[in-house]
Amino acid sequence: MLRKLACGAMAALVLASGAQAAKPVQEPSQGFRFQFVTGDDSALTQRITEDLYKRLVPIFAGFRTELAQHRRMLYVAIGPAALREVASKRCDCVVISAFTSSQVYRSIMDQAARGGGHPVASTAVYAEPAPADQLRLAALLYRRPVRVSAILGADTAFLRPALEAGKVAVLDAAAGDDINRLLNQIAQTDVLLALPDSAVFTTESIRNILLSTYRHKQGVIGFSGDMVKAGALATTYSEIEDIDAQVAEIAGAYVAGGELAPPQFPRYFRTIVNEGVARSLDLTVGDEVRSFSRRAADPAPARRP
Repeated sequence: MLRKLACGAMAALVLASGAQAAKPVQEPSQGFRFQFVTGDDSALTQRITEDLYKRLVPIFAGFRTELAQHRRMLYVAIGPAALREVASKRCDCVVISAFTSSQVYRSIMDQAARGGGHPVASTAVYAEPAPADQLRLAALLYRRPVRVSAILGADTAFLRPALEAGKVAVLDAAAGDDINRLLNQIAQTDVLLALPDSAVFTTESIRNILLSTYRHKQGVIGFSGDMVKAGALATTYSEIEDIDAQVAEIAGAYVAGGELAPPQFPRYFRTIVNEGVARSLDLTVGDEVRSFSRRAADPAPARRP
């Protein structure tokens, strides 16, 4: 069963393991409600919700009842399991998804719409890096114009226009395609931009992809720190606090004006580089690469009752 953490402007955050689902709290003089929906009680999830609480409470506490009564319940769905539960409901509510990839977010919301569920409005801060930031990282690493390729499955095909606008050579992967054949088609490019598409990058295929690109002297811009540790060249990545800050900004804009921002890639990030892979590609990693980042402000301290 998914945990639901209900928060009003003055509500205490429920974090105890195994706690019962809490009802949203509406204080007559303290604005409207938000609620966390999570898939587990892990230490990582608790870290996320504690940080989000600090960021959201001051935002919600600043708006009083006359404005607030016209707003809907706002759910923050942390991870795919939580999003799946909230998306299946038919409710007069707003959902902000966090820590779920663009591919999975779109799949869940499409399934919910076909099944008759679907919140009134939803948006997301995706889990994976922004392609534009990844392309900028590649340019910083190579310090020259580079040929970048990407392999897209059906679920990531929506990224094609943005990638082609960035001069990326896009290759479509159909179900059952041999990954080695696809890699041979992009062997003349300098960089492979990896995207979290389950039709392309699986546990089994990632090792093969990294070995093949290494032999062809191609750098892989990965989509996670773990992928870089496994042999990708580099990636931008977002810490929990980076994602939480962006969620809070979206929530704040919605509370203030009723406008819900569209789904978006992480705005705040840092960079990790596999120095050994960089040396094998004859790349010198400069300070401009190591410091490539965009940082969020720290949250204001939350006052608890």
